[in-house]
Amino acid sequence: MAGNNYYDVTKWPVGNPYEDIGEVINSIIADVKSRQAESDINEGGKPGAVIYIPSGDYHLRTQVMIDISYLKIMGSGHGFTSSSIRFNVPEKDWPGLHELWPGGSRILVDLDADEAAGERAQAAFYVEREGSPRISSVEFENFCIDGLHFVDDGTGEPNPENTYVNGKTGIYVAGAQDSFRITGMGFVYLEHAITIYHADALSIHDNFIAECGSCIELRGWGQASKVTENLIGAGYKGYSIYAQNFGGLLVSSNNIFPRGKSSVHFDGVARSIVTGNRFHSFYPGMLVMEGNCAENLVSSNHFYRSREPWPPMRQHDNGLDDLYGLVYISGNYNTVTANHFSEIIDREFITPADAKPVIIRIASGRNNYVNANHIAALTEEATESKEAQDSCYSAQVEAMLSISRSKEIDITAVVVDPAAVKNTVLDTGTEAQTVIDRKANAFRPLPEIGA
Repeated sequence: MAGNNYYDVTKWPVGNPYEDIGEVINSIIADVKSRQAESDINEGGKPGAVIYIPSGDYHLRTQVMIDISYLKIMGSGHGFTSSSIRFNVPEKDWPGLHELWPGGSRILVDLDADEAAGERAQAAFYVEREGSPRISSVEFENFCIDGLHFVDDGTGEPNPENTYVNGKTGIYVAGAQDSFRITGMGFVYLEHAITIYHADALSIHDNFIAECGSCIELRGWGQASKVTENLIGAGYKGYSIYAQNFGGLLVSSNNIFPRGKSSVHFDGVARSIVTGNRFHSFYPGMLVMEGNCAENLVSSNHFYRSREPWPPMRQHDNGLDDLYGLVYISGNYNTVTANHFSEIIDREFITPADAKPVIIRIASGRNNYVNANHIAALTEEATESKEAQDSCYSAQVEAMLSISRSKEIDITAVVVDPAAVKNTVLDTGTEAQTVIDRKANAFRPLPEIGA
C-alpha cells in the first residue's frame, strides 16, 4: 500500500501534469515540506518522498525547484529514441515511421528562452539549497527528458536540428550536494543534459544520454564520484564527459559514441580512473587532460577513431587536427597503460595533409608513464552502400565492420613535447613511431619484426 510520502503526478489535485508537470511537482514538493517540517521526531522526521511519473507525455512549462533531501523522482521507462535520425529523414517519409518522438515517461521541456537569466533559467530540474548540511540523496530514475528541438545558431548549418543549441538543460545542480543518483534515465535534444557543481559521492549510472550538446558536466570541483555503464554521445560542440577540479572520479564501463568533441575531458582532475570504456570518435582529442591533471590512471580502454560516415554531419568537426593526439596529456604522474587504439581513417581525410596522426601526446608535465598500449592504424577502404548513405545507423555499423580491405597507414604512436620531461614511454611505439628527447625522458621502443 502506498504511504503518504508516495505521489503519483496524475493523481495530484493541483495542476494538470500533461500541460505543466513542473507546476504539479513543485506543488508536491511544497506539500512534503509542509508535512515534514520537524527535523527530529523519534530519530527521524524528514524521510522525503517518491514522485512517480507514469508512462506518457508531460509538458514542462514551469521549472522544477528542488531544495529538499531524500527526494526520488521516478518513471516507467527512459523512452530514448533518436530524434537526430528522424530530423534528417525527409519529412515526406515521416508518415511511414513507427514513431516520431521519444516515449516512456517523457518530460517535454517547453521553458521559454531567457538569455539574460543565464543557463539556469532553462533547466527542467533545478537543484539548490543553502545552509548545512548539504542537500543529499536526490534521485532521478527511469524517465526521459526531451529538449524537443535545436535552433538556428547562425553558423550556416542548413538544418537547425543539427546545431545542438537550444539553451535547455535537463538536470542542473547549482551547489554542493552529497550522494545524488541519476539512474536509468534518457536525455535527448538538450544543449546540456546534466550539469552538476560541487559533487560528492555522485552516481551517474546506466543512463542513455545522447544527441545532446554536452552530456555530463561536473563543474566547479568534486570528489569520490562515478560515471559508470552509461551509453553516451554528445554533439560536435560539446563534451560527452567533462570533469573540472575533481578528485577520485571513476569513469568505467561506458560506451561513448560520436559525435562529442571529446569523449572524456579532464581539467585539473587528480587521482581518478578511466578504465574499461569503449570510446568511438570522429575527431582527435578523444581523451584530454589539461590544467595540470595529476596521478590519473587510464587503463584497458578501447579507443576507436574513424571518419564521420553519415553525409548530413560530414561538414562538422571539433576544430582539432590529427597532430593533436587521440590522448592529450598536460600534467604529472599520469599513467596510460594497456589500452587499445584503432586509428581507422583514409589518408585523404588526415589533416594536415600527409601528416602522421598522433595517438598519444604528452604536451607538458613530468613523470607520466605510458606503457604497453597497442595500436591498429589502418585505412577504412570501405565501399559505402546506398543504404548506408541514407541511414545513420547503417553507415556507422558498416564503417565499424569494414576490415577486410584495410591497409596500414603511418602514425606517430607517442609524441613527448619539449615542455614535458622525466616521462617514461615503454612498448607503445617503435623507434620510428616515437618523438621523444631521450636525454630528458626514458624510452623503450617496441622491437621491430626482423630487426
